[in-house]
Amino acid sequence: MKISTTIKTILCVLLLGNVAMAQKAETPDYRYDTGAKINEMTLTQGGTMVVATNDGLVGIKPGSNDLLFNFTEYGRVKPEELMFVPNAPYVVVAQGGFAGISSKKAVIDYMSGKKLFSTDDNGWKMASIVEVYMPQNKLIVAGQRKSKEKFASQVAMYDLNTGNEDFRFNLVDPTKVTMKMFAVTGRPLLLNDRVLVPTSQGVLSKTHSGETQWENKLKNVQWMTANESENDIYAFVANPNKTNTKIYKLGSTNGQELWKDEAKVKGIVSNFEILPQGIAVVSNTYNEGKSILAGKSESKIAMLSAIDGEDMWDKAPKTKGYVQHFYIMDDGILFGIQQGGINKVSYDGKTLFKKPLKTGENILTMAETDQGLIYITSEDANIVNMKTGEQVWDKPIKYKRAGAVSSTFDKKNNRYLISVDEELYAIDAASGNVSDFAKTKFDGKEAPTSVSVRNGGILLTSDQNLAMLDWEGKPTWQEYYRAPGKSAFGAILAGVTAVASAAGSMAAANSSVRNRIAKYDSQADRDAELAGGLAAASGASVAEMLKRFKATAATKNAQFVLTKLDDGVGLVKINKDTGAKEKEIVLKDKKPEYQVDDIGGILYYKADTNSIFAYDLKK
Repeated sequence: MKISTTIKTILCVLLLGNVAMAQKAETPDYRYDTGAKINEMTLTQGGTMVVATNDGLVGIKPGSNDLLFNFTEYGRVKPEELMFVPNAPYVVVAQGGFAGISSKKAVIDYMSGKKLFSTDDNGWKMASIVEVYMPQNKLIVAGQRKSKEKFASQVAMYDLNTGNEDFRFNLVDPTKVTMKMFAVTGRPLLLNDRVLVPTSQGVLSKTHSGETQWENKLKNVQWMTANESENDIYAFVANPNKTNTKIYKLGSTNGQELWKDEAKVKGIVSNFEILPQGIAVVSNTYNEGKSILAGKSESKIAMLSAIDGEDMWDKAPKTKGYVQHFYIMDDGILFGIQQGGINKVSYDGKTLFKKPLKTGENILTMAETDQGLIYITSEDANIVNMKTGEQVWDKPIKYKRAGAVSSTFDKKNNRYLISVDEELYAIDAASGNVSDFAKTKFDGKEAPTSVSVRNGGILLTSDQNLAMLDWEGKPTWQEYYRAPGKSAFGAILAGVTAVASAAGSMAAANSSVRNRIAKYDSQADRDAELAGGLAAASGASVAEMLKRFKATAATKNAQFVLTKLDDGVGLVKINKDTGAKEKEIVLKDKKPEYQVDDIGGILYYKADTNSIFAYDLKK
């Protein structure tokens, strides 16, 4: 077919225009073709980018242009079908089925790209339980086997270092006829020398080789936990309408109930701590929409005797809301309420504060300082005496409910800095004197969302603004980059995906770390604790992930701002100490979809329907 001269000219102009545009954009360091339409990108804790496409899941790790893995066995995977295991290098894919029982489940090591388990490969027809256990690096699966095993209900354990099966056993002999239903009803408890499996007919204790130690008749347990020596087991059974939870104490040698009567608490257990003084329990009641006789929707705090399960307190502390912070101290329990208020109660049930401390709603920070307990809410801030609850600062900071609150500690000048919308307060750590340190007017109707101390002063930042103040609060420099448009921000993707856990899983977690109050401004200590928990696990992928947990952010001295550049929408790299623009990356897209990996120093950009570009931000 002949093409007219006019059309040829137009095509040449368009091609030259495209070449010119491409030359203006910085060439990516890596290019990835996912092979199908990209639906979602998730930056994992381990640094691998996991991409959901119309064909399945793709893994990306900069270092080459090749895909780390391309999991297409299940076809398109929806976001709700993915569960990224917290503090572990695994993603669980669950698809098909109903009521939590999936016909297809797989576990992928997103650091190595290996598929470690799938129901199809391992002979499972249905799986009701697929649970990862860290730091043991084990996987426990419960469900129904395929037809060659007569649809037997079984439980198995796999080694996630190798993917090999450790053991497997039947819940009931498949050759026998029974009218009883045998099913796993909750999360199994993995101990050093055994696995406890809660079922609809009782709890089973199995060795790591699958041999039966004992079984009891305690039905429908949802979750269990054990004391440090693993000789006392606590089992939890919530009634169907979740208005109360029964707690049982079992002996580890025979599974017998050690309390004459089970303990009963109102609502659903959200926190559980085994202490030398007894057992601290927090439970939440949810009575919205029910009759006034049902009681308030709030948290309940109780202290149970480890000997007989009886409530040790004559009068439980009032909460009048949900417990947002819960810390175990030497002399008692310190707790903060989401609706406002902080109190402390001794282990024998006596209130340690002279009176409950009134605070604003939404306690953002509760932490230990040399002067006492610092708290920062959406409405006020103060330091209080940890033993009496009396205020330390002569003039507490109060403000209208703020949209942006951030804080840090200025070691150089021994003071706390609290940024509230456009106001920056300074509090002398020695005297407690509060001063209105500075006012910051950001452009674009923004307020500072972060305050940090740099070598040369105090840095305040938001999405589009950066401002540096000297040690006296006077502005040194300020930079603003206009947003490319409200519509563009809808496409900016979040960083690490937060994984919500069930109340039982949370309460069964390592509460000794979770319920210990942290020192203020000690992110390094918190990161070390996180890494310490993972360090007990083995395997190459765990070791690689551990390095990332301990790493300093590669982009700690720069902030990346999305704005409209001369050649189109893109990112600018701003030096946090000088405000100088160090780099531009033109993305050529009015609504760019991208993520910045601050630790690895990589920008991921969805270049087109099937492609992702990666830029090294460290250059």
